Amino acid sequence: MFDKKELYPLKGIVTVLNTPFTTEDSIDLVALKNNVIEALEAGVAGILVPAMAAEVYKLSKTERIKMLSLVLETVGDKIPVIAGAGEQDVYKSKELLKAYMDLGCKNVLFQIPYVDDSQFRNHFMQLAALDPEMIMLQDWDATGYGLSDELICDLFEKVPAFKCLKIETVPAGPKYSRILELTQGKLNLSGGWAVTQMMEGLQRGVHAFMPTGMHLIYTTIYRLFEEGKIMEAEALFEKIIPVLAFSNQHLDISIHFFKRLLYRQGIYNTPNVRNPIMPFDALHQKLADRHIDKILQLENELATQSR
Repeated sequence: MFDKKELYPLKGIVTVLNTPFTTEDSIDLVALKNNVIEALEAGVAGILVPAMAAEVYKLSKTERIKMLSLVLETVGDKIPVIAGAGEQDVYKSKELLKAYMDLGCKNVLFQIPYVDDSQFRNHFMQLAALDPEMIMLQDWDATGYGLSDELICDLFEKVPAFKCLKIETVPAGPKYSRILELTQGKLNLSGGWAVTQMMEGLQRGVHAFMPTGMHLIYTTIYRLFEEGKIMEAEALFEKIIPVLAFSNQHLDISIHFFKRLLYRQGIYNTPNVRNPIMPFDALHQKLADRHIDKILQLENELATQSR
């Protein structure tokens, strides 16, 4: 099984872009480009847009296409750009995927709602029939164990373009190890929401991580680990654990927090989010700013060391 598959060469940090909004609630494409340039300079291995961190289900089809078009234009052929094709309805998913492919995007993320294996498989196969070059499947379950190993392996065996899996389940660690073993290490694995277990994931053989923001910090952690400087990687990671403990309380808190960080970094012109979203009250903002102060200091230290 899987003898004809080769591991898709996606290794490192794949940043998931937040959507920057103007004071009028439109997408700030200049700010988005700023974020892409910062990510490229930090050495990310890929970019995912738009996905959950982008408030994707609050974006129109036109807005998603504009975002992807700008990112593709800015990135060129430097690194892979993965387009998030998240829709609840299979027909809307197909329309969106066709539009992405018309832009020349070769890599897509399937974010498919799960009712049962039959429904999920049908949705997946209808999208796969449009023949994208690389399919990444999102295995999202914030409270449970996500897709079955059997379903994942069956789709991987039958669909050549299915090359990457983004695991966001609770817990993630044992699933990383099992899927790697079951696919003979040929299914490229990424960690997303489980970035708090980044060091565990790297030790289990996960190929990429998909966090939001803190580009330089994450790429430095990954590089140190790959260079065999495990203790240095762990020491740097430990410095951001309080940040992750705060931001990973809830997806909406994470969106608020990282937009505030991007605003403080001067990358985004506002920290604005799009409603409906969980409130980010005065205490949240106070705590966030303390964490952001530490991030900015740490980034400055890393930038100085790299000169």
